[in-house]
Formats: sequence, structure tokens, C-alpha cells
Amino acid sequence: MQEDYFDDLTDTRGGYAVMILAAAIGLMGTACSGSDSGTKTTTASSSAAAASPVDSATLPTLVPTPAGTQTTKGPDSIADNGVHLHFQVTGAPTDVMSAYKAALEGKGWALTTVVTSGGGGGGGATYTGTNGAAYGVFDGGGYQDKTYMDVCAWPVKPANPDCRRGDR
Repeated sequence: MQEDYFDDLTDTRGGYAVMILAAAIGLMGTACSGSDSGTKTTTASSSAAAASPVDSATLPTLVPTPAGTQTTKGPDSIADNGVHLHFQVTGAPTDVMSAYKAALEGKGWALTTVVTSGGGGGGGATYTGTNGAAYGVFDGGGYQDKTYMDVCAWPVKPANPDCRRGDR
């Protein structure tokens, strides 16, 4: 009986139209669904992937020294041919980190703000970014007029870009 139903549909022009419409609706549902493959490409990551790795000896030259720096420690070698620097800066944390973001952008870093905070005299920010193939993590915060910053840079983005906080 079911075979007769489908035979009747395909024997008429209307039946073909119904089958074509059903196929079109199925394709549209697939094309317009909200699911993705889990891979998202951005312009910044594509250009970083295409760029040649940076010589680890030149990484410190890509990292500006923050204005108002009182103490600098490093550069120290870290995993994946990276470098770590620590800065103690005189200045309100929110102001220092905003100025440092501008200084990084002036050196060619394309940055993403991970987090910012402020209020009650304290605050800080964490940025990640790329400069060609180089990858960096820029983390700072403090209270009143003292800001502590940890900066890590690698020739290419490592699998685990862990920028541990240095001695304070």
C-alpha cells in the first residue's frame, strides 16, 4: 500500500513538485542550521599562521617598557623558546594598563582584551596578541600607585601559553 502511494506521487506532476519541495526544505534546513564544525578562522590567526616564526632573541625588542617603570626583571627564558619580563610600574593600574595597551599597538601588536577590572583604587587587565607570528600574553594589576606586570612572548603561539607571574 505504501508503494502505491509513492508510485502515485511520482506518476503526477504534483508528486514531483512535492518531492522537489521536500528536498529543497531539507537542504535549506542543513545550510541554515546553527551548528558548525567547531573551527573558527579569524583574519589575525590566518596572518599569524602564514608569518615566519620570530627569532626568540628578538622577542624582547617587540615588548615595550611601560612608562613609569621602577623595576625590570628579565628577560628570562621560558618554555617553547619564549621570554618572560616582569615590570613594577608607578601609576594607577587601570591607567598603566591602558597606556601599555596603546604602546603595544604602537609596536605592531594586534591585541585581544581578555579581562579588565578596576575600582576602589585597584585594577588591571590581561591582553593577548600577535605581532607577525609572535604571540604574547600581557598581564598586569595592582593597587593605588603600584602596578605589577608580567609579559611573555613566544616566536609562535605555543600549545599552552602559560605566562606565570614573576617575583614581586
